[in-house]
This record gives sequence, structure tokens and C-alpha cells, in this order.
Amino acid sequence: MTSNLTDAIRAAAPNLRGRLLENQSLADLTWFRVGGPAQVLFSPADEEDLSVFLAALDPAVPVTVIGLGSNLIVRDGGIPGVTIRLGGKAFGSIEIDGDSIRVGTAVPDMRLAKAAAEASLDGLAFFRGIPGSVGGALRMNAGAHGGETTDVLTQVRGIDRTGAARSFTHAEMGFRYRHSSAPDDVIFTGATFRGRAGNREAIEAEMDRVTAAREAAQPIRERTGGSTFKNPEGGKAWQLIDAAGCRGLTRGGAQVSEMHCNFLINRGGATAADIEGLGEEVRRRVRETAGVELHWEIKRIGVDPTQADR
Repeated sequence: MTSNLTDAIRAAAPNLRGRLLENQSLADLTWFRVGGPAQVLFSPADEEDLSVFLAALDPAVPVTVIGLGSNLIVRDGGIPGVTIRLGGKAFGSIEIDGDSIRVGTAVPDMRLAKAAAEASLDGLAFFRGIPGSVGGALRMNAGAHGGETTDVLTQVRGIDRTGAARSFTHAEMGFRYRHSSAPDDVIFTGATFRGRAGNREAIEAEMDRVTAAREAAQPIRERTGGSTFKNPEGGKAWQLIDAAGCRGLTRGGAQVSEMHCNFLINRGGATAADIEGLGEEVRRRVRETAGVELHWEIKRIGVDPTQADR
């Protein structure tokens, strides 16, 4: 994808301090290691830089936000407009005050769990089992091993599409299973969580249990994107996928994991179309065999080049 978008952005916001890159590959920023480029990739220096950028950006330019790329398929045609990725010290900070933990949204969930344990704060050990960043956890109410983001969150801050600072209480986030009702145009920049006083050794033992359970049941050393489909009400997605005969199913370089069939993996050389197409085939087979419509948990973004000109 080529355009003069980068030049237009620099002209509208000449004092930007973050990195602004054109036609930047995104494959290396996703756990699947697939996908096309970002037309423009922006990594802001801090909240102020992000605010200035968004205020100056033409409202017609689409904006996409990515985090660690763990629960993400970037389609092979890439992402038009601007892709924003937060990182660095400004969005990777952790501050502990009593039973509260304030973090930037680029902080990996596993690091949040570790920081809470080191401060002897209980209730956040489940984050050890979530392979993403805080920003993604907020957007999808991420959870694992009996805990969810909604259980410990108190407040969120962010910047909206106009560049205005926003804040949200727990109630205003509108959490439900793997979903938040916060406005889609808000880019989360920080969050505050609350733990409870606990025993550090016991908390770390719980984290070790979570780690062992993941390693025993999930293909975490593969190129994967975590759980592919949400669990349907009253059931387990992996059981339906297994019953539909999809364990080990392949398409191109993509495969349904033999270890845990709610995981798709890139065996090497897969395209984004291979992975997404395999997921759609799994959905079709489950629909036919069980009458259940599986819904994607993995976020799929960008342009499908086979559909772009239709």
C-alpha cells in the first residue's frame, strides 16, 4: 500500500515525537507471524503525543490499534490508514500504591501478574495465563483459570479519536464475557487494578500452577493466537471442534492443534488466509454437526486481497 498519508500527517502535526513508519510489515508483530503491512504505523512517545496525533489526523483516515499481537490475525492485504501500537516506558509503567496497581496498557498481562505477586497482592495471578497486554485485556475482558479482568479493574484512561482524554469507571466499561462496551474509538493508555493483601509465596505458587496448566494443555511454543473461538453458552468450544472431527485438520500451512483443538497454529509458511480459512472451515463443520455457531475470539483485521476488488 502506498500513499502520501505519511507526508500529510507530518504536515498536520510537525512536532510529533513518536515513530511514524510507512508500509511497515506487521507479520513480525503478531504471534502467528503472518499478515500484510500497515499503510502507516505510528508508535507515540506518550499520551500527549498520541493526543496531538489523533487531533491532527484527518477524521476520514481509519485507525487500528494493535498490542502484542497474541490474539490477532492481520490479513494478507495489510491494514489501510493508520495502525497505532503503544510501547516504551510511557505505556509500560507499573506503579503500586497500597492495594492498587496502576499500569500502562502496553504492559504484558504476565508482567502485571508478576508485579502483583512481588507486592503480595492476591487476585491477579490469573493474568499469568493470558498471552497478551493490558490494553487487549481491557477491550475483551480477558480471563483465564477462573479470573477475569472485570474482577479486579477499578478505572481506565484513554484518548479518543478527537484527541480528548477520557476516563472510565468499572461500571462504564460495560464488561461481559470476552467483551467491553467502551467506545470503539478510545485507545486505552492506562488502567488501575485492585488486589487484596496476600502471601507472596502462595500467590507465586498459584502462578506456577497456572503456568504448568498452560504448558500441559496448550501449544504455547507454537506460532498460535491463543483460544480461537469463544465458548458457547453452557459448552466448550474445543469439545465441539473435536466432536466435529477437526483435531489436526489442515489448510495450507495452518493446522488445528493436536494438543488443544481450540488453537490454530502456523506450521510454517502459512498465510493469514490459510489460518482464517481453516477457522471458517471449523465453524462450518461445528455448525453442521452440532448446530452451534462458534464466534471468533481472535480478532481479524485488515484487507483480504482476494476480496479487495469485488
